[in-house]
Amino acid sequence: MKRLTTSAILFFLPLILLAQKVEMLPFGDFNNWITRNIKESHIIGGQQKQCYAIGPTATITGDKPYTNRGGSPWASSNVMAKVCGITKVSNAVFPDERSAGNKCAKLTTLMEECKALGIVNVDVLVAGTIFLGKMDEPIKSTSDPYSKMEVGIPYTKRPKALRFDYKLLIPEGDMVYSSGFGKQKRVPGKDKAEVFIYLQRRWEDAQGNIYAKRVGTGRELLGRNTNGWVNDHRLKVKYGDISTQPGYNARMGLIPEEKSYYARNSKGKMVPVKEVGWDDANATPTHLMVMFSSGSGEPYTGTEGATFWVDNAGLVF
Repeated sequence: MKRLTTSAILFFLPLILLAQKVEMLPFGDFNNWITRNIKESHIIGGQQKQCYAIGPTATITGDKPYTNRGGSPWASSNVMAKVCGITKVSNAVFPDERSAGNKCAKLTTLMEECKALGIVNVDVLVAGTIFLGKMDEPIKSTSDPYSKMEVGIPYTKRPKALRFDYKLLIPEGDMVYSSGFGKQKRVPGKDKAEVFIYLQRRWEDAQGNIYAKRVGTGRELLGRNTNGWVNDHRLKVKYGDISTQPGYNARMGLIPEEKSYYARNSKGKMVPVKEVGWDDANATPTHLMVMFSSGSGEPYTGTEGATFWVDNAGLVF
């Protein structure tokens, strides 16, 4: 009987896979990139830096604040900052060649240095991160990094999983905390790459506050270095209150208010999205949140050199 059951599963598995539909996220093949050429302020060297964005192939020259182009829903930790009149570029996400004519996204944790004539000397650890949403440029400080990220896009479907290809390399050694203020600190433990997909039902009150209930959840840490590419990896989306379901862990829980992601309200102001509870398992979402990151720690914390390659991001139905 056991042999017969196994044979039946092997027979029907291709049919099951064929029945599943994969809907690619816009620009989720990561073949098209915008190259931004920005000259940093003379006081910190005046170098011409390149900063990449996921979108229709183009080149932008000058320190113009970036907004998403060509229908691309992707933003990243690549930003232009203007602090105290000083223009600085941070770039931790790059286009990379997976094969001839086939690009992917390369997310790297690195140390951004800023030195100004011996007056300013700061190092900030940046994890390479891409997400669905927008970045509010120019960045004017390193405080409250979530407030600069407009995370999530309007979306009303109910996917079964997030599908993507990936490759991972995380060097040995402890993590580092470096926010640019004070000395660097060693943080015990090895960093991991992280991926999540959240579906939320959001609403706004008369004062412009935005609230949400969690409709769907998928989140995982990836900590094992790979030998080449892992193709067709799938992160399952679970609906409703999953806090008592098998496989649940605290990272999948509701977003604490102090760590809320932000969105722009109907008045044009960036405000925190306060997640106030789990929604019904059959609820229709209003927003989709997807994020890939080369690190999983707190802001400005990670393993320098950790690299997470991502390709072919889509949703399974």
